[in-house]
Amino acid sequence: MKPYEIKHLIVDKHFMGEESVTADFTYNHKHYSATFSKEDYELQNAWVHEEESSVPANLSDQVIDSLREDVKNQS
Repeated sequence: MKPYEIKHLIVDKHFMGEESVTADFTYNHKHYSATFSKEDYELQNAWVHEEESSVPANLSDQVIDSLREDVKNQS
């Protein structure tokens, strides 16, 4: 079982001049978003969304790699 649950995937054809995929997901009872380049699925950014703000997320390489594979398979 995965430690996170993807809630939404958004494909953006105009983000920074190239296609990207943003995954909104929950992990450890918090809400996150991570954006990957659609060309090579390299992580562009990841945020944890707290009550009144968003801050850069500190996710392990294992979670990022697993999330990357799920995003690649779903997009």
